[in-house]
Amino acid sequence: MERMPKERMKDNCTGMESKLADLLLDPDAAPAKVQAHVDHCGRCRGELAELRATMDLLDTWEDPEPSPYFLSRFDARMREERQAAPADWPASWIARLRARFTYGPAMHVRPLAAMALTVVLLLGGGTYLGITDWDQPAAPPGQATVVHDLQTLDNNAQLLDQLEAMSSSNENGD
Repeated sequence: MERMPKERMKDNCTGMESKLADLLLDPDAAPAKVQAHVDHCGRCRGELAELRATMDLLDTWEDPEPSPYFLSRFDARMREERQAAPADWPASWIARLRARFTYGPAMHVRPLAAMALTVVLLLGGGTYLGITDWDQPAAPPGQATVVHDLQTLDNNAQLLDQLEAMSSSNENGD
C-alpha cells in the first residue's frame, strides 16, 4: 500500500522544475497544489532547498570593480596593432584590409556584402531553375487535354479491346 503513493508522487514530479522556481521567486502566487506536493515529496522539497541555497549564495556575491586603466590600455593596444606594418607589401596590404574590416569604422561593408551574397544566390537559383525548365517538352498549342487523351485511347486499339472484353465479362457475370 505504501508503494502506490510514492509511484504517484513520481508521476506528479514531472514538470515541477519550473513550478519550483515560481514557488521560490513568488511563494504567494504558487498554486496550493504545488505547495502541497512539495510538502509531501522529499525529492522536490530537497530541490527547493537547493534552489534557495543557490539564491542566497548569489545574493552575497559582489561584482568586481573594473580596472580604471582598462579602456586606456585597450585603446593603446588597438592603436599599436593598427600601426604595426608587416615587412612586405602583399602582407601589409592584406593586413590593412583585414584591420579595416575587423577594427575600422567601415562596418557598413558587412551588410552590403551580405546583401550582395543574397542577390548572387537568388540569381544563381533563378538561373538554375530556368536552365532545368528547358528540358521539359512544351505542350502543343491549342490542343485540349481531353482531346489529347481521346486521341491516345484511339491509337491504342489493344487497350480498347481489353476494356471491351472486361465490360462484356461484367455484363455476363451480373
